[in-house]
Amino acid sequence: MKKILFVVGSWREKSFNRQLAKKAEALLQGKAEVKYLDYAALPFVNQDKEAPEQAEVARVRAEIAAADGVWIFTPEYNFSYPGHVKNLLDWLSRPVIPMDYATPTCINGKPVALSGAGGKAATAQCRAKLTELLTFIKADVLPEQTGIALQPECWTTDVLLLTDEDTQHLAAEAEAFLKKLNA
Repeated sequence: MKKILFVVGSWREKSFNRQLAKKAEALLQGKAEVKYLDYAALPFVNQDKEAPEQAEVARVRAEIAAADGVWIFTPEYNFSYPGHVKNLLDWLSRPVIPMDYATPTCINGKPVALSGAGGKAATAQCRAKLTELLTFIKADVLPEQTGIALQPECWTTDVLLLTDEDTQHLAAEAEAFLKKLNA
């Protein structure tokens, strides 16, 4: 069974993107093993701290390396991705052997799916910028993506509501990701 590591870009307790990840997890039940990456303690990227490799950086890299694929669920902050998601990806883009740029990174060639729940733009700018960044750091980004434009009542109830079309898009993305992982 393939292992998919979920990265949630919002650390808010009632995060819509964590709720979206839970819906994707349900779609993958029995088809893939899902684990959530805890990266809240990851330090800010700093070349002075690259070597020797810090324990938290090593742990996160090992979890990424052990996964067959990574699925990122993130909100859009000011037409882009949250800073802590960027920090995570910056660490993943660094060579596993510090300062040895001939060695691959743990994200190099890793299949990555992107989804997001947010405002009216359905995280389109965030997903576009993440696609650009992930492609630059040599991840293998799935072209199928799910963007959810939150319904007005979501903002007052803290409950993610999906339309039938939203659910169909998420299910299609899950199937496309599984197909890619099993190819």
